Amino acid sequence: MTIGCLMAMDASFNKRLVRVVRTHERMRRNGVVHRVGRDGLIRSRPRLIRPRFPVKGAMIVAGLLLAFKALLFAELGAEAYGDRVAGLRDGMLLERAGAVVMQEDPVTAAVGAYLARTVFRP
Repeated sequence: MTIGCLMAMDASFNKRLVRVVRTHERMRRNGVVHRVGRDGLIRSRPRLIRPRFPVKGAMIVAGLLLAFKALLFAELGAEAYGDRVAGLRDGMLLERAGAVVMQEDPVTAAVGAYLARTVFRP
């Protein structure tokens, strides 16, 4: 055998060895799930750990809130929107919290202006 062939075999073995060690480390940290295959062999795999906080759902809710704010901003106009948010600031605790969430920000103003030009043409 040539030296190049031996080095290729060694590299392949090292890759498999790294994969096995990584899998066993995940099994130690996350736990093990056993499954019986069609051939009757019991296979052990690391248990999948899902993220505890639903990041995707939070991003969808934030996007919908931004779209709602921009739609209101485009429909009412900047002055009327500011007056309504100011009216919320003078209310009770829940209304003040709504005023903080609904206050005008640069993204809302930009998207609202775009919607006003394209959807709500004067």
